[in-house]
Amino acid sequence: MSVTAMPQAEAETDKTEKKKGGKKKLIIIVLLVAVLGGAGYWFFLKPSGAPPKPVAGTVVALDPVQINLAGGHYLSISIALQLTDKAKEADGSKALDATIELFSGREITEVNDAKERAKLKDELVKELDELYEGEVMDVYFTQFVSQ
Repeated sequence: MSVTAMPQAEAETDKTEKKKGGKKKLIIIVLLVAVLGGAGYWFFLKPSGAPPKPVAGTVVALDPVQINLAGGHYLSISIALQLTDKAKEADGSKALDATIELFSGREITEVNDAKERAKLKDELVKELDELYEGEVMDVYFTQFVSQ
């Protein structure tokens, strides 16, 4: 019986090919686990879309205030706050302060223009949403007289 020995170079090549094949398998397994984990998060743990819209609660009417406009004009404005159903109470002082700050010094033509007034109202709603931490969902102008 004769035994032939494999050349040294061929034996080393077989070992390195096995090591490369093992690394490839490991990489594929790791990637597969990462993809499956991401898919699982997407379907089961992902937060649902937009937060639910707040439900309207009470409306709080505030006393009118007079605001100085540019050019010696003034604005008499009264607002009402549309609270959410989760709001406890609304102190109107923050809302009136924000209203005075927003409208003071503006031109009379600006506050009388319907498009500009709508922009100012949107800006006021955003400001009040921050000040009241989401408890105010809208603002209504119940009196709006300029001179």
